[in-house]
Amino acid sequence: MQHLSIDIETKSSVDIGKAGLYRYAQDPDFAILLFAYKYMDDPVEVIDLASGEKIPEGIQTMLWNPDVIKHAYNASFEWYCLNQAGYQTPLEQWRCTMAHGLYCGYTAGLEATGKAIGLPQDKRKLTTGKALIRYFCVPCKPTKGNGGRAWNLPRHAPDKWELFKEYCKQDVTTEHEIWKRLRVFPMPEEEEKLWQMDVRMNEFGVRADEKLIDGALMIDSISTQKLTEEAVRISGLENPNSTSQLKQWIERELSNWAETDVELPGLRKEDVAVLLGKQNLPAEVRRILEIRQQMGKTSVKKYTAMKSAKGDDGRIRGLSQYYGANRTGRWAGRLVQVQNLPRNYLTTLDVARNLVKARNYEGVQMLYGNVPDTLSQLIRTAFIPSDGHKFVVADFSAIEARVIAWLAGEQWVNEVFATHGRIYEATASQMFHVPIERIVKGNPEYSLRQKGKVATLALGYQGGTSALISMGALKMGLTEEELPDIVTRWREANPRIRDLWYAVEQASLETVMTAREHAVPGLIFRLEGDLVYGQSFLTVQLPSGRKLFYPKPFLQENRFGRAAIHYYAIGQQTKKWEVDSTYGGKMTENIVQAIARDCLAETLKRIEQLGLQVVFHVHDEVVIDAPIEATVEQICALMAEPIPWAPGLNLKGAGFEGSYYKKD
Repeated sequence: MQHLSIDIETKSSVDIGKAGLYRYAQDPDFAILLFAYKYMDDPVEVIDLASGEKIPEGIQTMLWNPDVIKHAYNASFEWYCLNQAGYQTPLEQWRCTMAHGLYCGYTAGLEATGKAIGLPQDKRKLTTGKALIRYFCVPCKPTKGNGGRAWNLPRHAPDKWELFKEYCKQDVTTEHEIWKRLRVFPMPEEEEKLWQMDVRMNEFGVRADEKLIDGALMIDSISTQKLTEEAVRISGLENPNSTSQLKQWIERELSNWAETDVELPGLRKEDVAVLLGKQNLPAEVRRILEIRQQMGKTSVKKYTAMKSAKGDDGRIRGLSQYYGANRTGRWAGRLVQVQNLPRNYLTTLDVARNLVKARNYEGVQMLYGNVPDTLSQLIRTAFIPSDGHKFVVADFSAIEARVIAWLAGEQWVNEVFATHGRIYEATASQMFHVPIERIVKGNPEYSLRQKGKVATLALGYQGGTSALISMGALKMGLTEEELPDIVTRWREANPRIRDLWYAVEQASLETVMTAREHAVPGLIFRLEGDLVYGQSFLTVQLPSGRKLFYPKPFLQENRFGRAAIHYYAIGQQTKKWEVDSTYGGKMTENIVQAIARDCLAETLKRIEQLGLQVVFHVHDEVVIDAPIEATVEQICALMAEPIPWAPGLNLKGAGFEGSYYKKD
């Protein structure tokens, strides 16, 4: 095959960070300014489209020639923009170097990946780009000094323009050098197809309920104004939104109430919740805290994000990021962040939606009281199907619990999922040696179900009492004193899962120590590398054939004084490329979540084969913009079909259909 690396620079009046690629490229002001390319081992060339140059006919032919593979970093951008500009180029002929880098355990971002992968300085992305993009690619403010122009053109700053062309050329060099290093560790063909499916899904988009969005934004502005006015009346403060002013006022009021000085830790969300939980608070303080809580409902800002991302046809595009959850390969949310939408508990969603669409603030306030919370619960419902269609929504039931039991060979759990499926009751039965028939409502043994539930959710990945607390054990009514016993009982009831943690840890340690392949049933651990560029990875081959990558692995003592696998990754707190460590339970979590992701991928392919359109998916849930004749049972049956690479894995789907998205 022939290879063509491409990078383009573009302009648009739309903020791509807020609205996303698709809305950005649909803007009337959108245009391609520069087109840089590298064919095979030829030097990089740049075409100055903004100054009237044309892309050579030979290169234009390559854009649709199936014998020429097109490469770009974040290739969906180049592919979509070129098609929008009239250069037809099929998606199947593109390869995304960013997706490939994410597959191999690297980070997103051309500059960051170049550093992480170890490119020499002359091959890395230039740092001058941001200022040049601000100058040439976004509108400028018309002034007398610039002649009232809305855009900076090449002739307005020839020296900057030449720098911009060099910047564009260097991006091609950097992308090409990254690709040369990654091609030693190829993405499976199935993953290439999944990336293409993700791009097509993002291009199709999902319809937004414009009336609901506009009504929510208007009601939220009214609510904010009224709550602010009420807070001013109660407190007498000039600016009750000021944390420092409000904190002083509350401390003073509480000191008067308690007849002693009171110092608050802060007014964060959790601080306010703790205070509101206290009995006999002064009424005015309680109301101020309630107002603070309501006005702090940041999830309402998702309506603004929806409005910014919505195209002229009423559809929001670009909600999903392939391999956005690094390591496991799970998809991540973008723009509206569908992965963390607020749950809805209202039983009268239709009534609430109609009130908001009618911009009836008084009706919402009268029926529901807490207006911001009501608007927050309606966010999901702003996603609606296309005309003449309905949503079919389905997700896997307890998929991680099913996968880990299947992988570990925990037979009693597999039998539960193959039969009645009451995993919480069955777990409690195993832990406390009580017949499962006794763990039903009305019997005293039913209280054990809560322990079985929190243990199932929290302890599968070598967690202890802190994992139970994080999963909400104390909020469920359990005491700290009984948590260690729950941990011990769960591990005794699940010896195969417990053994899996240690088998995974031992296999990974021995693989790095000996550079020899080691296996755990269903998994293959390898130390892989290349001699030319000096890359190295600990890889874990999954049952699907896909691999998990841990870059630059080495052994070092962890904070517990034990030898542990260390590798490089993006730090969750620092967001920098740095050393991280892992252990058996954590690696098991990566592996189980990755297998669950591969199960979802199988379902996505099956749905596509039926000719149905997925508009987005959230964790283990798919949302289908379906014709009326499609059914929930049809999709759930797809989810329950055996997977060839996972014989014996019992999967089950559950779902609903409707005229808007919700948490059923």
